[in-house]
Amino acid sequence: MGDDNTVRIGLLGCIRFASKFVRTVTQSSNAVIIAISDPSIETANTFAAANNLSLETVAVYGSYEELLNDPRVDAVYLTMPVTQRAKWAMTAAEKKKHLLVEKPPAQNAAEIDKIVEACESNGVQFMDGAIWLHHKRTVKIREVMFDSGLLGDVRHMYSTMTTPIPEQVLERLTKDAMGLAGAIGELGWYPIGAALWAMSYQMPVSVKALPSSVATNSVGTILSCSASLQFGSTATATAIVHCSFLSQLSTDLAISGSKGSTHMNDYVIPYKEDTAWFEYTSGAKFVDMHTGWNMMPEKVTVDCSGTEESQEATMLREFVRLVQGIKRGGSEGDPRWPEISRKTQLVVDAVKKSVDIGCEVVYL
Repeated sequence: MGDDNTVRIGLLGCIRFASKFVRTVTQSSNAVIIAISDPSIETANTFAAANNLSLETVAVYGSYEELLNDPRVDAVYLTMPVTQRAKWAMTAAEKKKHLLVEKPPAQNAAEIDKIVEACESNGVQFMDGAIWLHHKRTVKIREVMFDSGLLGDVRHMYSTMTTPIPEQVLERLTKDAMGLAGAIGELGWYPIGAALWAMSYQMPVSVKALPSSVATNSVGTILSCSASLQFGSTATATAIVHCSFLSQLSTDLAISGSKGSTHMNDYVIPYKEDTAWFEYTSGAKFVDMHTGWNMMPEKVTVDCSGTEESQEATMLREFVRLVQGIKRGGSEGDPRWPEISRKTQLVVDAVKKSVDIGCEVVYL
């Protein structure tokens, strides 16, 4: 089971997607899964078998309450539908469990505020599951483009997260399962989060959903949406974000600055787990007669080939480090992660509000 420094994790929800997290924890040297739970004990048992979780070392519970009452559990990973996450996140915090919550972690900013308040008053760490923020490439872009000044001031961003869902499934996407924001929360979390990241978490002054981009199913769940974000009172920077269940897979991020630009087509999940890259230009111009450019883009490659080098592994390592610090009594946790979640949710809420009022401008 590891020494006292090992962080003991429980799963709240045994959806198939959680298998990726189990794989990451299994490869970790300082975290271990000791319990899983699901409202359906059959689902939990099937998940345990599918992921080679030994029933000798992993407790299987048929309710979230039972797992949260297990005193051995230090931290929990929440994957249940977004409509239930706030309730169980607050309950877990009150049981002194540290929280790693799939995104979106709540239905609106008011729910996130309640979760964060519960975490702060109970001395536990909160983090959402936006893994790309932890990738070595994301850190490298910050160093190469932003910190060095090669990019200059951010002027415009374009970001997408689209993934196709079969038509018959789209009709079954209810607000009970997806939350009121639909695709804006589920997928838009990434492009909105990317725009905020590029702006060093300066909030936009206004948000506007683009009317022709909004698509819903027969029960009103938002399936597709684009929005414009304006930063600074004189439009110093703008972003166009797009999310959709109706388009081919795309995860594009392009950032144009006053001196340079950078882009990726795989910022959410890299094409390959063991390597990732981005391209940039700085000081680019057209050559005489506009027959080409004065330079080719530079390509920066980041090696992620070790078992603990994937973005999931780096996220888990950071989460575990924070939990260990709190367990030892040496720290109070990192407020940066809940703040990032809250700001992202505020913009998600603003885009949803814009849709609701006929795609008018919403001021933040």
